[in-house]
Amino acid sequence: MKTLPFLTMAAVAAMLSVPALADYPDKALTMIVPFPPGGASDTTARLIGPKLTEAVGQPVVVENRPGANGSIGAAQIAQAKPDGYSLLVASIGVYAINPVLYKGLKYDPRKNFDLLTVAVRTPNALVATPNLPVNTVADLIAHLKKNPEKVTFASSGTGSSDHLTAALFWQQTGTTGLHVPYKGGGPAITDLIGGHAEVSFQNLGAVTGHIKAGKLKLLAVTSDKRIPAFPDTPTMAEAGVPGVEVYSWQAVAAPAGLPKDVKAKLEAGLTGALAAPDVKGRFEEAGFEVVGTGSAKFAQFLDAELTRWKSVVETGNITPDQ
Repeated sequence: MKTLPFLTMAAVAAMLSVPALADYPDKALTMIVPFPPGGASDTTARLIGPKLTEAVGQPVVVENRPGANGSIGAAQIAQAKPDGYSLLVASIGVYAINPVLYKGLKYDPRKNFDLLTVAVRTPNALVATPNLPVNTVADLIAHLKKNPEKVTFASSGTGSSDHLTAALFWQQTGTTGLHVPYKGGGPAITDLIGGHAEVSFQNLGAVTGHIKAGKLKLLAVTSDKRIPAFPDTPTMAEAGVPGVEVYSWQAVAAPAGLPKDVKAKLEAGLTGALAAPDVKGRFEEAGFEVVGTGSAKFAQFLDAELTRWKSVVETGNITPDQ
């Protein structure tokens, strides 16, 4: 019997010891959204999921795992096997605010995740329930000063961008409000529409449809310039409240340690999905701006965001029980 040459034997050994990444994926992928249905993270996952399915050739299933301002679902991804079958679609709160607000968090976004891409961003929209007797930011400030600690501000959870934007607004205007945290943007928006909460800084992309339908009143946006979909709506600075420029963003990550080929395939599939004209158009219609940074720029961006929000939390002396 002839023996195989050394190089051939080495190649065979390598083939036997390393998983065949060429077969990835050979089953469905799961996108974990750590919030209830109806919020910005959920919208993002469900818009890019079908295009990612086309790119990888396997179904992409969206699962909602809400709780603790997204930290429960995020921790689940941090502990998952890094094989490319489990993805996290989550918000600025999960990636950049929870880590500087909560002690004992069960994940570290820079250590436990392979960052794939920032997907979209949207400013927050200062919205009010239709029966609240205010129509402008000035009206709201006057109303808050007449009713300190009484007007309810709904948020998608303690430490979310909408919570911290409200805190910034109170600081800049010398007003107060009653923070009411929900387990995600969807439930908060539902209660705003129903009149069970009065005001909120919700992601514009999550409330655009409700504003256009007259279910919520739009008072201002937290962007640096006016939004084309609402050209008559002022920015916070134009409304007389500078220093409240905030963009909420949604991003995709996976458990740390992905094989390079798998990470590259996912990153390409995601950025391609975001660049697709039909997907981009639907995001823009919903009030989102497509970003699609890719992994390297995401890492740099996240470092800057962690620094920024740490400063906001410390300056405002914000705690998880607020």
